[in-house]
Amino acid sequence: MLQLHLNEHGEPAYRAGQVWDWAARGATGYEEMTNLPDSLRWRLERDVPFSTLELVQEAKASDGTVKALFRTQDGHPIEAVLMRFRDGRRSVCVSSQSGCPLTCTFCATGQMRFGRNLTASEIVDQALHFRRIEPIDHVVFMGMGEPMLNIESVLEAARALPDVGVTWRRTTISTVGWLPGLRKFVDEVEEPIRLALSLHAPTDELRSELMPVNDRYPLDEVLVECARYFALRRRKVFVEYVMLRGVNDRVEQARDLAKRLDPKIFKVNLIPYNPTGIYDGSSPKAIEAFKNVLGRARIPVTVRLTRGRDIAAACGQLAVKSGAG
Repeated sequence: MLQLHLNEHGEPAYRAGQVWDWAARGATGYEEMTNLPDSLRWRLERDVPFSTLELVQEAKASDGTVKALFRTQDGHPIEAVLMRFRDGRRSVCVSSQSGCPLTCTFCATGQMRFGRNLTASEIVDQALHFRRIEPIDHVVFMGMGEPMLNIESVLEAARALPDVGVTWRRTTISTVGWLPGLRKFVDEVEEPIRLALSLHAPTDELRSELMPVNDRYPLDEVLVECARYFALRRRKVFVEYVMLRGVNDRVEQARDLAKRLDPKIFKVNLIPYNPTGIYDGSSPKAIEAFKNVLGRARIPVTVRLTRGRDIAAACGQLAVKSGAG
């Protein structure tokens, strides 16, 4: 829309770059763009929305996490999260779809009605919203939706992030193992963007119960693509493993997982479950026992810090409740 407006009014080609430079640095509106003529700033303010997203509401957690609910220009709800860490990191979790069609049973987003893929601009505008609050240095594509189902827009957005202050090495794209998009990512992406795999079970039988996508793309096929990524990029793949009490958190399941994962290729991130429905979270004792099994197998393993649970902004909790969206 911006480029069309500039073209229609005969503006020089470099004007679009000037507008983007200001937006990427955290400008809150066209009026701040002092190297644009007053007449152009006035027309842009009148005719071109500064963002593709409308902020509907914002919630702040006791740990400093901020969750924003947006609506696209055609009415689809999405959520994004700013996570603040004590070491100074400022990480934004962005959504790639409104809702998600893959219906993982432990994920609140999967229980929403699926809307549509987001455009690259709608994805970047989530990061820009928080950039207007403060500088950001990490972005994870772990919000609503399966990024590999929207790989073209996701990659276009990821490639714009260095201008916003987020290097490709600090950008992570997560997938449940949607193979067409994952293969494209492995084959075509030359930038050092990180890959994360939502795994959550050590066997196909259990994984298919938790994640129906596994019936279509079994675990062994997905792990082969992850190994190809490592072979081409020499960068470890992060494995996300949500800990569900009595479902996937037993010591013998940790042993099965250790047998599947090559410690040279994978790093496991155990995620305390943030209740969203039918499951309970594993106890700290069970998480520690699971972690110890993986550690003895020399698999790098950490336990994720839970951020924003009190505002339903933690992993797996993003979903727009009826009445909010």
